Amino acid sequence: MQQPSEQRPVLQPVHKPVLEMEAISKTFPGVRALSDVSLTVYPGEVHALMGENGAGKSTLMKILSGAYIADPGGEIRIDGTPVVIDGPMAAKRLGVAVIYQELSLSPNLTVAENIYLGREPKKAGQVDRATMKAGCGDVLERLGASFGPGTIVESLSIAERQLVEIARAIHANARILVMDEPTTTLSSRETDKLFALIRQLRADGLAVIYISHRMAEVYELSDRCSVLRDGSYVGTLDREQLSADAWCA
Repeated sequence: MQQPSEQRPVLQPVHKPVLEMEAISKTFPGVRALSDVSLTVYPGEVHALMGENGAGKSTLMKILSGAYIADPGGEIRIDGTPVVIDGPMAAKRLGVAVIYQELSLSPNLTVAENIYLGREPKKAGQVDRATMKAGCGDVLERLGASFGPGTIVESLSIAERQLVEIARAIHANARILVMDEPTTTLSSRETDKLFALIRQLRADGLAVIYISHRMAEVYELSDRCSVLRDGSYVGTLDREQLSADAWCA
């Protein structure tokens, strides 16, 4: 990975946020998992989300992805417009994609079949595999993949499967990409490649929410970092406010 001392441009969010989550709460029987948590994310930024286990990171992202429904009283806005995310399909329609630690690919299907799963193009009543091959081939080339649309996912490494997940999100026109501890099972070399890809996505204008407990990664990769503790919002720091010594200790 690059050294923390390496200089790179700092995000200047002069544009409007793509995502605003305001006063989000979530209560389970006997447990208040989130209490009035807010999060603002801009296009073209990597926004780290940190906190100990149980801090509420996963709960907040599951609300964004439609897996959970937030308690009444909060609001989610996409491009400044209030939206209702009442399920995973609603989140996908709004351009939200989540890549969990447990990847959600079908190992016995091809890369193309996974990318188009649930959105298969049809021609004369049949699945148009030529269109699938061409469509996902373009995305894979853009991401620098070393495998093709016809590759069976089961034959890919974890890092390559992660790339398929990213390709699926991009092909579905995702604008907000959530990555949950993506380097947990990756080697140092694979992590370097992933970071290069995330920087490319940022340059293309995608908003990346990067969940991690690895402070060195957060310092290296993120433009801003928000911290949750015990289900509450602690604060957000811009990258220039982060201390390499403090975050890499």
